[in-house]
Amino acid sequence: MNKILMNIKTLILLIINSLIVLVIALLSFLFYKQFSNVLNDRILMQLNSIETLESIQIENLIKTKWKSFASSKVYSENIDSTTFKLPDSIKEIDGIHDFTPYHKHKKATIGFVLNTRAGRKIRFIDYSDIQNILLERTGMGESGETYLVGEDFRMRSESRFFPDKKPYEIFVKTQGVISALKGVNGRGILVDYRGIPVYSVYSLIQISNLKLVILSEIDVSEVTKPLEELKIRLAKLTFVIFLVAVTLSLFLTRIIINPIKNMRNSLRVMAKGNYDQTIEYKRSSNEIKEMFDALSNLKASLQGAVKFSEAIGNMDLNTNYKPNSAHDVLGKSLLTMRNKLIDFKNQEDNTRTMAKRLLVDGLENERRRLARELHDGVGPYLTSLKHYIENNVENESKKTEMKKIVDETISEVRSMSNALMPASIDDFGIGVTLTNYIENLNRSISISIEYEDLTKQENSNITDHQAINLFRISQELLNNSLKHSKAKNIRITLSEFDEFISLFYFDDGIGFDISTVRLGSGITNIKERVDICNGKITINSLPGNTTFEIELPVDYE
Repeated sequence: MNKILMNIKTLILLIINSLIVLVIALLSFLFYKQFSNVLNDRILMQLNSIETLESIQIENLIKTKWKSFASSKVYSENIDSTTFKLPDSIKEIDGIHDFTPYHKHKKATIGFVLNTRAGRKIRFIDYSDIQNILLERTGMGESGETYLVGEDFRMRSESRFFPDKKPYEIFVKTQGVISALKGVNGRGILVDYRGIPVYSVYSLIQISNLKLVILSEIDVSEVTKPLEELKIRLAKLTFVIFLVAVTLSLFLTRIIINPIKNMRNSLRVMAKGNYDQTIEYKRSSNEIKEMFDALSNLKASLQGAVKFSEAIGNMDLNTNYKPNSAHDVLGKSLLTMRNKLIDFKNQEDNTRTMAKRLLVDGLENERRRLARELHDGVGPYLTSLKHYIENNVENESKKTEMKKIVDETISEVRSMSNALMPASIDDFGIGVTLTNYIENLNRSISISIEYEDLTKQENSNITDHQAINLFRISQELLNNSLKHSKAKNIRITLSEFDEFISLFYFDDGIGFDISTVRLGSGITNIKERVDICNGKITINSLPGNTTFEIELPVDYE
């Protein structure tokens, strides 16, 4: 008996400590990985913000100086022939150029060329302004830098790591530069011009004839230094937890082994369904065998309860079950649980319907608010702008162009407002709204859509909630037909009776197999809107004949 108990003790120790080690190692790895990913993302996002800001500043600087240069009336080439050797082919091309390769000492230079009838003018910009932008190192750490590279893969700004070298002497043919020159902006962990792994964000600055790659980078070793410290801490913590786990598991095995002998008689009582009764027991050499015999009896007793539990789990609440005895607490509890599940299911169905209704109402109220904001907020401003243009802009061509843009904007705002919530639905009801919507739709498509409005023009019982849902359902049905059905003819009939409202929809498209088709969110949304209105929907679909029949009760609320 002692030998058996020792084997159980060893097994328990092995299982518990193995699981603890596995869980600790897994959690440590996941925590480290998650921390590493978050750190990578934040560093790349920070570099991206810095690179974007400096790129915009450089572009604005160059464009501003070009604008000033182009408007200047002074025509001169202003070129020191001993310093620059510009070929005539470059002088004849108007625009912004990288003149660095033509500088005697390869000093980074950006210049402007403009040929007019009045003459030619060439001017260089002060490159220190660009260098000052790149020297801004806020958020770049100790190893971060932002620099420029030309199309010849040579640097166009000073390197903080090689301050004694001229920028042109530094060759930078890295993956980031190659990708950016191909027009692909990106970010990631790459190898920089020093052969060191860095977090890199790169993009292309292209203005006129000027093409420069801007890169913001920071050494991986600087960023990952906290990760190495975290790794050491996690290793120490894992070791401490493991020691504590071993100590606790040794203590727990002492507590577990002795009660094993007491389980035998208790399990016999549990097999009869009485989980509260305790009985006296005697020691014997067959205790382990008798314990498993008791477990077998318990298994037979619980099989019926398990099957009943599975039926309840599958929401088959009509399954019959009989407790094993008058003391079968489990059986009685399962019967009580089934009855409560029946009540809960009924309440859940009602709650789900109410939640869907509140969600849809909230969505429609928000759409109505946004439509009102567009119509009452943005619309008057645009109209005022149009009047201002008409009265204050003297150039007729510009006035016409500006009025055209404003008119198109007003039309777009009106279209967006109507799509969010047609104003006519509150003023004239669902019948008129659908009529206007389908008339507008017929003007832009080749499919024939026929709509018959049989709603009551006066004293209609269709509520605002029903009207909105009927409009959205019709929108969804038309959208599905126009996208997928290849229909040529569509018919819609909206009828209002004393006790219910009927929406009939037909198209002669290719149809779909209701039993096998994977219904998308469109039909799902339709069913949910019908459901929250306590309505019924019938779908039939054959090639050339697809119909949706929807009925909503008038007094559903």
